[in-house]
Amino acid sequence: MAANSISFSGTAPRQTMWLKTKTVPSLGSLPFTTQFGQRHKMEILQHSICMGRQTENKAVLHHRKLFPIMASANKSWSFTNSSPLSASDTVKEFYICINEKKLKQLGNYISADCHIDECSFPTPFQGKKEVMQFFDQLTVSMGQNVRFNVKHVYKGDDQLTAAANWHLEFKKVQIPFTRGCSVFEFTKEGEKIIIKKAQIVIESPIKPGILVLTLLKTVTSIFDNFPTTAQCRFKTSIYISKPLLIYY
Repeated sequence: MAANSISFSGTAPRQTMWLKTKTVPSLGSLPFTTQFGQRHKMEILQHSICMGRQTENKAVLHHRKLFPIMASANKSWSFTNSSPLSASDTVKEFYICINEKKLKQLGNYISADCHIDECSFPTPFQGKKEVMQFFDQLTVSMGQNVRFNVKHVYKGDDQLTAAANWHLEFKKVQIPFTRGCSVFEFTKEGEKIIIKKAQIVIESPIKPGILVLTLLKTVTSIFDNFPTTAQCRFKTSIYISKPLLIYY
């Protein structure tokens, strides 16, 4: 019994060890390879995510480099890019200089033969000297709290014309009867464009209404009856402005 017991106990473990040796996989078997492959795939995925984030960051930096300044909600523009300004951007910068009373910088946008036709005045301002004197008086008259609020800026098809409609504000409150429109013509000076001509029309504080049409009908009837005289008078606008000033 002891021998059989010894024989049984000695044989059984040998068979068990033999079976385990056949069923236990080796180091180079499939489970180890699968685990290594999964780890390798995870490393590749992490590397791809990292590279994607770097590419995204470069794209954001590149975007910020191309567009460093955006117009703010309160329409306070600023241009720091070294590239030449467009006609519409020059108009915006023009009004910034007036609001901030930067006359020296404003002079950089005025041509030597600039012609400003401000319709509130009987005669235009001709030449840079007269134009800058006008803007000097304008900024002084505006005081510290009156500013131009430029509502819209429009550019022409030829890239050398632009227009803006605006009104005056006192501490961000619109002043009555100060709506206006300005039309600009530009000329090229080297790589930049400057203002060659501008016409400024401001809202009249007097609202005659239908009387304007009555006056227009009366005046045109006179012109029709005396066309030659009318054409001669048109050459000197003072003859037309005097009766209109008397009427107002």
